[in-house]
Amino acid sequence: MRQKWAENEPEHDKWKGTTGGTPRMQRLLVRWFRHCSLYVPYWCMGWMVPFYMLFARKGYLASYRFYRRRFAMNPWKAFGYVYLNHFRFGQVIVDRFAAYAGHRFKMEVDAQEVFDRLEAGERGFVMLSSHVGNYEMAGYSLTFKNKTCNALVFGGETETVMQSRARMFAGHGVRIIPVGRDMSHVFALSEAMRTHNIVSMPGDRIFGSPKGVACVFLGAEARFPLGPFALASQYEVPMLAVFVMKAGVKSYKIHLRRLEGRSPQELCRNYANVLENIIKQYPTQWFNFYDFWT
Repeated sequence: MRQKWAENEPEHDKWKGTTGGTPRMQRLLVRWFRHCSLYVPYWCMGWMVPFYMLFARKGYLASYRFYRRRFAMNPWKAFGYVYLNHFRFGQVIVDRFAAYAGHRFKMEVDAQEVFDRLEAGERGFVMLSSHVGNYEMAGYSLTFKNKTCNALVFGGETETVMQSRARMFAGHGVRIIPVGRDMSHVFALSEAMRTHNIVSMPGDRIFGSPKGVACVFLGAEARFPLGPFALASQYEVPMLAVFVMKAGVKSYKIHLRRLEGRSPQELCRNYANVLENIIKQYPTQWFNFYDFWT
């Protein structure tokens, strides 16, 4: 159930984040989780992770370099953290399918009042996701009463995943906008801003457009996507970073951080700072499995 790499593309673009497995296998997993404790797949995963590390070399090496270079770990400690990182990632994927099957997770929200104030305000705002923790769970927990949340998602997922997401988001005020080659998603996001609604999009991965913003992140310069920061700056709307971090077997903690700044560069710098703080707090939940700093 790991996520897959695309072939024949530049190194920094190879990690695509597509959930592995056939649609039939994914449907069987959902049915299994309806009658299964999470401890069972977690236990199985503990034995499977070494094989992923052995055969998924690109993801393993990117994760290993991450701990060696960004946290200055010695080789043995870095190796241990790579294992924990892969195991935690597997738990996050299992939790998504378990949620599709009806499992409920305890959610603790840090700074709920920040979200409530923005959601009840007259203007729309931009919510930034990240490839840390389990952001998808936010859509199952945060209820949008006054605005529609337009969530930009990767359009290449299987029908099983897309249908399950749509079913889970129903009733929470979330509208899914797949990224399309025709760039139709850009017009949908602009319309959401003009109608004072919410746009949710990734803040830590460049896709769809090569334009980026360079910021210092974990001790070195990295490129972040220009799009979300430019959108918030253009429409002069608030920006909220949301991190949904796994805290226990059936619990998550949602961290909400309001980002200050007028220009895309200022917003990006603030985002890089809060993202760095979250990663230092949850070092095994960084799931950008490629060399983010190249």
